[in-house]
Amino acid sequence: MDHRGLHRHTMAQVKQESQIEDPGFKASFCGAKHVLKPMLWKILLVTEVFIYSSYTILAHLCLVEGKLPFRSSSVVLCTEILKIVLSIAMLLPELRRGDMTMPSLSNCLLFMVPAVLYCINNNLSVYMQVQMDPTTYQILGNMKVATTAVLYRIIIQRKPTVVQWISIGLLSISGILDSYGGLQTEGAVRSGEIHLTVSGLIMMCTYCCISGFAGVYVEYILKKHYQTSLHVQNTLMYTFGIVLNGGVWAVQEAWSGQGEDRRLDLFEGFTLKTWALVVSLAFNGLIMSAIMKHGNNITRLFIISCAMLVTTLLSVAIFQLALNMYYVMAFVLVIVALYMYHR
Repeated sequence: MDHRGLHRHTMAQVKQESQIEDPGFKASFCGAKHVLKPMLWKILLVTEVFIYSSYTILAHLCLVEGKLPFRSSSVVLCTEILKIVLSIAMLLPELRRGDMTMPSLSNCLLFMVPAVLYCINNNLSVYMQVQMDPTTYQILGNMKVATTAVLYRIIIQRKPTVVQWISIGLLSISGILDSYGGLQTEGAVRSGEIHLTVSGLIMMCTYCCISGFAGVYVEYILKKHYQTSLHVQNTLMYTFGIVLNGGVWAVQEAWSGQGEDRRLDLFEGFTLKTWALVVSLAFNGLIMSAIMKHGNNITRLFIISCAMLVTTLLSVAIFQLALNMYYVMAFVLVIVALYMYHR
């Protein structure tokens, strides 16, 4: 074989290997149905909407006199531990069959990045509370819809159509309307002044950019090595998450225990409702990772928006929240955005 023939053969082999390694990288909302059974995919999406929407409800049910009786770092750490236990349990059948392949060390280290990003954002979300009022926090928090869409275009290099960009814009507006409407109702019960510091604005912009980048990055690394088991990938990511969040918890415990003779208690203030919150967060992470691997970040954004509407309905049933025109407008915009994006 001459040099040109060898070159053509090598290029063909590389192309074939890239197609084998990365078939899911081109997966979209519709493409995921070719990987998972259509009915299973629909059930997965609907289930994730309800699980995602349950977080705020469960968190409010855990409140005691307006405060959480446990440390947020304890809940996050317990969630990471439960996620890795479930991931290993789902990995066992693959181990028994002997068809599991471990990624290289360099690929394993890639999962440290999202673990660090999520750890930073979890802490930022706490510190931002003193820099702005809840209304401003909720409304500005919807900027991550736009940042995710832009970063998705830059990193994944999939260009949405004009109609899809419009639908994403409608989705952002629906989130703002739903948040604003719900907080308007809350404002009638609890008085407060709208405020926002320069530091708070910078922190919020950082938070939304990190959130968008983390979501897009996770999708990228999950699909880059598509043939690697999702359970292996999850186990790697949650291992780094346990180390990082365990460190945050230890620092918080040491800081709060200065000058006190107290023993470390990871489960301090935990109740059955708290454990329900941990289980909800764990399954949310596992299902969302499956959606990111077989679907895409845009699907995740629509899940988040639909979950906001479900949360409002659950709030009506549980907390007797009064609906208003903002919720109705948000509901209509989400339906229109869903139709425009997937038609």
